[in-house]
Amino acid sequence: MKDWKLESARNAYGEALVDIGRTNSEVVVLDADLAHATQTCKFAEEFPERFYNIGIAEQNMVCISGGFALSGLTPIISTFSLFGAGRAYEQIRNTICYPKLNVKIALTHGGITVGEDGGSHQAIEDIALMRVVPNMTVIVPSDSVETRKAIHAAVKFEGPVFLRISRSPSPVIHTDDYDFEIGKGHMLRSGSDLTIIATGIMVSAGLEVAENLEKQGISATVINIHTIKPIDRELLIKHARETKKVVTMEEHSVIGGLGSAVSEVLASEDIVKHKIIGVNDRFGQSGSPPELLHTYGLDPETLLAACLDFMKIK
Repeated sequence: MKDWKLESARNAYGEALVDIGRTNSEVVVLDADLAHATQTCKFAEEFPERFYNIGIAEQNMVCISGGFALSGLTPIISTFSLFGAGRAYEQIRNTICYPKLNVKIALTHGGITVGEDGGSHQAIEDIALMRVVPNMTVIVPSDSVETRKAIHAAVKFEGPVFLRISRSPSPVIHTDDYDFEIGKGHMLRSGSDLTIIATGIMVSAGLEVAENLEKQGISATVINIHTIKPIDRELLIKHARETKKVVTMEEHSVIGGLGSAVSEVLASEDIVKHKIIGVNDRFGQSGSPPELLHTYGLDPETLLAACLDFMKIK
Protein backbone atom coordinates (compact mmCIF):
# COMPACT_ATOMS: atom_id res chain seq x y z
CA MET A 1 0.00 0.00 0.00
CA LYS A 2 2.91 2.35 0.65
CA ASP A 3 3.72 2.64 -3.06
CA TRP A 4 0.37 4.24 -3.87
CA LYS A 5 0.68 7.58 -5.63
CA LEU A 6 -1.06 10.48 -3.89
CA GLU A 7 -3.20 12.87 -5.92
CA SER A 8 -5.79 15.51 -5.11
CA ALA A 9 -9.33 14.72 -6.24
CA ARG A 10 -10.19 18.41 -6.49
CA ASN A 11 -7.30 18.95 -8.90
CA ALA A 12 -8.57 16.03 -10.96
CA TYR A 13 -12.02 17.61 -10.90
CA GLY A 14 -10.69 20.90 -12.26
CA GLU A 15 -8.80 19.12 -15.03
CA ALA A 16 -11.87 17.05 -15.92
CA LEU A 17 -13.95 20.23 -16.26
CA VAL A 18 -11.51 21.52 -18.87
CA ASP A 19 -11.67 18.22 -20.78
CA ILE A 20 -15.46 18.34 -20.74
CA GLY A 21 -15.53 21.99 -21.77
CA ARG A 22 -13.48 21.25 -24.88
CA THR A 23 -16.00 18.73 -26.20
CA ASN A 24 -19.29 19.98 -24.75
CA SER A 25 -20.14 23.61 -25.46
CA GLU A 26 -23.35 23.40 -23.43
CA VAL A 27 -21.51 23.05 -20.12
CA VAL A 28 -21.29 26.16 -17.93
CA VAL A 29 -19.55 26.34 -14.56
CA LEU A 30 -20.57 28.46 -11.57
CA ASP A 31 -18.64 29.03 -8.36
CA ALA A 32 -19.25 30.93 -5.12
CA ASP A 33 -15.97 32.89 -4.93
CA LEU A 34 -13.86 29.80 -4.21
CA ALA A 35 -12.64 28.90 -7.69
CA HIS A 36 -9.01 28.43 -6.68
CA ALA A 37 -9.99 26.18 -3.78
CA THR A 38 -12.46 24.10 -5.78
CA GLN A 39 -10.19 24.20 -8.85
CA THR A 40 -12.94 25.46 -11.16
CA CYS A 41 -10.38 28.20 -11.89
CA LYS A 42 -8.94 25.83 -14.50
CA PHE A 43 -12.20 25.96 -16.44
CA ALA A 44 -12.43 29.73 -15.94
CA GLU A 45 -8.99 30.27 -17.46
CA GLU A 46 -9.83 28.35 -20.64
CA PHE A 47 -13.51 29.23 -20.99
CA PRO A 48 -14.04 32.63 -19.34
CA GLU A 49 -17.23 33.21 -21.33
CA ARG A 50 -18.78 30.08 -19.77
CA PHE A 51 -17.64 30.62 -16.17
CA TYR A 52 -19.62 32.61 -13.61
CA ASN A 53 -18.36 33.71 -10.22
CA ILE A 54 -21.57 34.35 -8.32
CA GLY A 55 -19.77 35.50 -5.18
CA ILE A 56 -20.55 34.43 -1.63
CA ALA A 57 -24.20 33.84 -2.53
CA GLU A 58 -24.68 30.09 -2.64
CA GLN A 59 -28.49 30.17 -2.70
CA ASN A 60 -28.43 32.53 -5.68
CA MET A 61 -25.90 30.31 -7.44
CA VAL A 62 -28.22 27.32 -7.15
CA CYS A 63 -31.21 29.27 -8.46
CA ILE A 64 -29.18 30.70 -11.35
CA SER A 65 -28.04 27.20 -12.27
CA GLY A 66 -31.68 26.19 -12.48
CA GLY A 67 -32.24 28.96 -15.03
CA PHE A 68 -29.30 27.72 -17.10
CA ALA A 69 -30.73 24.18 -17.01
CA LEU A 70 -34.16 25.39 -18.13
CA SER A 71 -32.39 27.13 -21.03
CA GLY A 72 -30.97 23.81 -22.23
CA LEU A 73 -27.46 24.20 -20.84
CA THR A 74 -25.70 21.85 -18.40
CA PRO A 75 -24.61 23.84 -15.33
CA ILE A 76 -22.02 22.54 -12.89
CA ILE A 77 -21.89 24.41 -9.59
CA SER A 78 -19.12 24.29 -7.00
CA THR A 79 -18.24 25.55 -3.55
CA PHE A 80 -17.27 23.92 -0.26
CA SER A 81 -19.61 21.08 0.59
CA LEU A 82 -20.68 22.67 3.87
CA PHE A 83 -21.82 25.86 2.12
CA GLY A 84 -23.42 24.15 -0.85
CA ALA A 85 -25.21 21.26 0.83
CA GLY A 86 -25.95 23.23 4.00
CA ARG A 87 -26.52 26.90 3.22
CA ALA A 88 -28.24 26.22 -0.10
CA TYR A 89 -30.15 23.11 0.96
CA GLU A 90 -33.64 24.56 0.46
CA GLN A 91 -32.77 25.89 -2.99
CA ILE A 92 -31.29 22.54 -4.01
CA ARG A 93 -34.43 20.82 -2.78
CA ASN A 94 -37.06 23.11 -4.29
CA THR A 95 -35.33 24.71 -7.28
CA ILE A 96 -33.27 21.77 -8.57
CA CYS A 97 -34.61 18.46 -7.30
CA TYR A 98 -38.34 19.17 -7.09
CA PRO A 99 -38.56 19.95 -10.85
CA LYS A 100 -35.72 17.45 -11.53
CA LEU A 101 -33.48 19.91 -13.35
CA ASN A 102 -30.26 18.85 -15.04
CA VAL A 103 -27.83 20.50 -12.59
CA LYS A 104 -24.57 18.96 -11.35
CA ILE A 105 -23.62 19.95 -7.81
CA ALA A 106 -19.90 19.20 -7.44
CA LEU A 107 -18.90 20.22 -3.92
CA THR A 108 -15.34 20.00 -2.65
CA HIS A 109 -13.86 19.97 0.86
CA GLY A 110 -16.15 17.27 2.23
CA GLY A 111 -15.34 15.47 5.48
CA ILE A 112 -12.86 16.05 8.28
CA THR A 113 -9.80 15.97 6.00
CA VAL A 114 -10.55 19.58 5.11
CA GLY A 115 -8.03 19.89 7.96
CA GLU A 116 -6.98 23.06 9.69
CA ASP A 117 -10.07 25.06 8.67
CA GLY A 118 -11.81 23.24 11.52
CA GLY A 119 -15.29 22.08 12.37
CA SER A 120 -17.04 25.13 10.91
CA HIS A 121 -15.88 24.11 7.43
CA GLN A 122 -15.87 20.30 7.72
CA ALA A 123 -19.07 18.86 6.28
CA ILE A 124 -19.84 15.60 8.05
CA GLU A 125 -23.59 15.65 7.25
CA ASP A 126 -23.60 16.54 3.53
CA ILE A 127 -24.19 13.01 2.22
CA ALA A 128 -27.16 12.63 4.55
CA LEU A 129 -28.65 15.95 3.42
CA MET A 130 -28.33 15.18 -0.27
CA ARG A 131 -29.32 11.51 0.01
CA VAL A 132 -32.70 12.28 1.56
CA VAL A 133 -33.84 14.57 -1.28
CA PRO A 134 -35.97 12.86 -3.97
CA ASN A 135 -34.54 12.81 -7.53
CA MET A 136 -30.95 13.35 -6.29
CA THR A 137 -28.13 11.02 -7.32
CA VAL A 138 -25.26 10.94 -4.79
CA ILE A 139 -21.69 10.08 -5.82
CA VAL A 140 -18.59 10.04 -3.59
CA PRO A 141 -15.44 9.29 -5.64
CA SER A 142 -12.63 7.40 -3.92
CA ASP A 143 -9.63 8.87 -5.75
CA SER A 144 -8.55 11.20 -8.55
CA VAL A 145 -9.17 8.65 -11.31
CA GLU A 146 -12.69 7.96 -10.14
CA THR A 147 -13.34 11.70 -9.74
CA ARG A 148 -12.54 12.30 -13.41
CA LYS A 149 -14.74 9.44 -14.53
CA ALA A 150 -17.55 10.42 -12.18
CA ILE A 151 -17.81 14.01 -13.42
CA HIS A 152 -17.80 12.83 -17.04
CA ALA A 153 -20.56 10.33 -16.22
CA ALA A 154 -22.54 12.93 -14.27
CA VAL A 155 -22.56 15.33 -17.22
CA LYS A 156 -23.96 12.59 -19.47
CA PHE A 157 -26.58 11.66 -16.85
CA GLU A 158 -29.93 13.45 -17.05
CA GLY A 159 -31.03 14.93 -13.73
CA PRO A 160 -29.61 16.34 -10.48
CA VAL A 161 -26.31 14.87 -9.30
CA PHE A 162 -24.34 15.61 -6.11
CA LEU A 163 -20.64 14.80 -6.17
CA ARG A 164 -18.66 14.99 -2.93
CA ILE A 165 -15.02 15.69 -3.70
CA SER A 166 -12.23 15.54 -1.12
CA ARG A 167 -9.64 18.27 -0.53
CA SER A 168 -6.39 16.60 0.50
CA PRO A 169 -4.21 14.34 -1.67
CA SER A 170 -5.22 10.70 -1.27
CA PRO A 171 -4.04 7.32 -2.63
CA VAL A 172 -4.77 6.55 -6.28
CA ILE A 173 -6.25 3.05 -6.23
CA HIS A 174 -7.72 2.87 -9.75
CA THR A 175 -6.08 2.72 -13.16
CA ASP A 176 -7.18 4.77 -16.14
CA ASP A 177 -8.96 1.78 -17.72
CA TYR A 178 -11.31 1.47 -14.73
CA ASP A 179 -14.94 1.22 -15.89
CA PHE A 180 -17.07 3.59 -13.80
CA GLU A 181 -20.86 3.26 -13.88
CA ILE A 182 -23.31 5.31 -11.83
CA GLY A 183 -25.23 3.07 -9.41
CA LYS A 184 -22.88 0.09 -9.66
CA GLY A 185 -20.51 -0.74 -6.81
CA HIS A 186 -17.02 -2.03 -7.51
CA MET A 187 -15.57 -5.07 -5.74
CA LEU A 188 -11.85 -4.47 -5.30
CA ARG A 189 -10.98 -7.56 -3.30
CA SER A 190 -12.69 -10.89 -2.65
CA GLY A 191 -12.88 -12.59 0.76
CA SER A 192 -14.97 -15.07 2.71
CA ASP A 193 -15.08 -13.88 6.35
CA LEU A 194 -15.96 -10.18 6.28
CA THR A 195 -17.32 -7.63 3.81
CA ILE A 196 -15.83 -4.12 4.06
CA ILE A 197 -17.97 -1.52 2.30
CA ALA A 198 -16.34 1.89 1.95
CA THR A 199 -16.80 5.17 0.14
CA GLY A 200 -14.60 8.14 -0.71
CA ILE A 201 -11.10 8.22 0.75
CA MET A 202 -12.00 5.38 3.12
CA VAL A 203 -11.83 2.91 0.23
CA SER A 204 -8.02 2.93 0.26
CA ALA A 205 -8.11 2.57 4.06
CA GLY A 206 -10.44 -0.40 3.66
CA LEU A 207 -8.02 -2.08 1.28
CA GLU A 208 -5.15 -1.55 3.72
CA VAL A 209 -7.24 -2.97 6.56
CA ALA A 210 -8.11 -6.03 4.45
CA GLU A 211 -4.42 -6.71 3.77
CA ASN A 212 -3.62 -6.55 7.47
CA LEU A 213 -6.60 -8.75 8.36
CA GLU A 214 -5.30 -11.36 5.94
CA LYS A 215 -2.06 -11.52 7.90
CA GLN A 216 -4.16 -12.54 10.90
CA GLY A 217 -6.09 -15.20 9.04
CA ILE A 218 -9.21 -13.16 8.23
CA SER A 219 -10.33 -13.00 4.61
CA ALA A 220 -12.12 -9.75 3.69
CA THR A 221 -14.02 -8.58 0.65
CA VAL A 222 -13.65 -4.86 -0.10
CA ILE A 223 -16.36 -3.02 -2.02
CA ASN A 224 -16.18 0.55 -3.25
CA ILE A 225 -19.65 2.11 -3.10
CA HIS A 226 -19.06 5.31 -5.02
CA THR A 227 -22.77 5.81 -5.70
CA ILE A 228 -24.62 6.00 -2.41
CA LYS A 229 -27.89 6.80 -4.15
CA PRO A 230 -29.07 4.79 -5.98
CA ILE A 231 -27.10 2.14 -4.10
CA ASP A 232 -26.13 -1.22 -5.58
CA ARG A 233 -28.51 -3.40 -3.56
CA GLU A 234 -27.77 -6.60 -5.46
CA LEU A 235 -24.02 -6.41 -4.89
CA LEU A 236 -24.39 -5.59 -1.19
CA ILE A 237 -26.86 -8.38 -0.45
CA LYS A 238 -24.80 -10.94 -2.37
CA HIS A 239 -21.62 -10.35 -0.37
CA ALA A 240 -23.39 -9.82 2.94
CA ARG A 241 -25.01 -13.23 2.58
CA GLU A 242 -21.66 -14.81 1.75
CA THR A 243 -19.68 -13.42 4.70
CA LYS A 244 -22.53 -12.81 7.22
CA LYS A 245 -20.59 -9.82 8.60
CA VAL A 246 -20.42 -6.30 7.15
CA VAL A 247 -18.39 -3.23 8.17
CA THR A 248 -19.00 0.15 6.54
CA MET A 249 -16.37 2.90 6.51
CA GLU A 250 -16.99 6.56 5.70
CA GLU A 251 -15.54 9.99 6.39
CA HIS A 252 -19.01 11.21 7.36
CA SER A 253 -21.41 11.03 10.27
CA VAL A 254 -22.58 7.56 11.19
CA ILE A 255 -26.08 9.04 10.85
CA GLY A 256 -27.57 9.24 7.37
CA GLY A 257 -24.57 8.35 5.21
CA LEU A 258 -23.16 5.16 3.72
CA GLY A 259 -23.70 3.10 6.88
CA SER A 260 -27.34 4.11 7.08
CA ALA A 261 -27.88 3.39 3.38
CA VAL A 262 -26.34 -0.07 3.72
CA SER A 263 -28.37 -0.76 6.88
CA GLU A 264 -31.54 0.05 4.98
CA VAL A 265 -30.59 -2.50 2.32
CA LEU A 266 -29.64 -5.18 4.84
CA ALA A 267 -32.59 -4.63 7.20
CA SER A 268 -34.34 -7.72 5.85
CA GLU A 269 -31.18 -9.81 6.02
CA ASP A 270 -31.45 -10.81 9.68
CA ILE A 271 -28.50 -13.20 9.40
CA VAL A 272 -26.10 -10.31 8.79
CA LYS A 273 -24.20 -8.43 11.50
CA HIS A 274 -23.36 -4.86 10.51
CA LYS A 275 -20.97 -2.37 12.11
CA ILE A 276 -20.99 1.29 11.02
CA ILE A 277 -17.69 3.17 11.31
CA GLY A 278 -17.66 6.92 10.77
CA VAL A 279 -17.78 10.20 12.68
CA ASN A 280 -19.75 9.47 15.84
CA ASP A 281 -22.29 12.32 15.97
CA ARG A 282 -19.80 15.09 16.68
CA PHE A 283 -18.38 18.09 14.85
CA GLY A 284 -14.93 18.23 13.32
CA GLN A 285 -12.03 20.26 14.66
CA SER A 286 -8.82 21.86 13.48
CA GLY A 287 -5.84 19.64 12.77
CA SER A 288 -3.89 18.00 9.98
CA PRO A 289 -5.78 15.33 7.99
CA PRO A 290 -3.72 12.42 9.43
CA GLU A 291 -4.22 13.73 12.98
CA LEU A 292 -7.94 14.08 12.46
CA LEU A 293 -8.36 10.64 10.89
CA HIS A 294 -6.65 9.15 13.95
CA THR A 295 -8.66 11.26 16.41
CA TYR A 296 -11.93 10.17 14.84
CA GLY A 297 -10.91 6.52 14.56
CA LEU A 298 -10.63 6.51 10.77
CA ASP A 299 -6.92 5.73 10.36
CA PRO A 300 -5.97 2.23 9.16
CA GLU A 301 -4.61 1.11 12.54
CA THR A 302 -7.76 2.02 14.47
CA LEU A 303 -9.97 0.63 11.71
CA LEU A 304 -8.06 -2.65 11.89
CA ALA A 305 -8.59 -2.88 15.64
CA ALA A 306 -12.31 -2.19 15.21
CA CYS A 307 -12.62 -4.93 12.58
CA LEU A 308 -10.74 -7.43 14.73
CA ASP A 309 -13.06 -6.71 17.67
CA PHE A 310 -16.08 -7.05 15.42
CA MET A 311 -14.90 -10.42 14.13
CA LYS A 312 -14.90 -11.77 17.70
CA ILE A 313 -18.71 -11.36 17.86
CA LYS A 314 -20.43 -14.67 17.26
